[in-house]
Amino acid sequence: MIVQPYLFFEGRCEEAIAFYRDALDAKVTMTMRYKDSPEPSQPGTMPPGSENKIMHASLRIGDTAVMASDGHCSGKPGFQGFALAITVADAAEADRRFAALANGGNVIMPPARTFFSPRFGMVTDRFGVSWMVMASPEQT
Repeated sequence: MIVQPYLFFEGRCEEAIAFYRDALDAKVTMTMRYKDSPEPSQPGTMPPGSENKIMHASLRIGDTAVMASDGHCSGKPGFQGFALAITVADAAEADRRFAALANGGNVIMPPARTFFSPRFGMVTDRFGVSWMVMASPEQT
């Protein structure tokens, strides 16, 4: 069994993909626009002009596949009740990734040493996605 996050950006998916490429070195492995779907959408389900929006995308962030879409292009993404957690090699990388995700977002907990990590912080990015960034625990 595999559990993968699927994020609906409600019209900002292309912008989000570009942001995650820069912030997290995300690699796009697949993109399909609504206009390229083998089945046309039902009348009234998508706003006019959404044919170039992203129906489905798959990104690789580190070893994880993250899927994304523009959803129904409502303009109102709602990312509540969860956070994506990333673990990086060391405190310097944690600080760098955290700063990149925080660009245009909201810092919830600035990166700091904790009892479980040499560097841990929480941030909500410019799209409203919550992230927990953690450096691997130091080996003794």
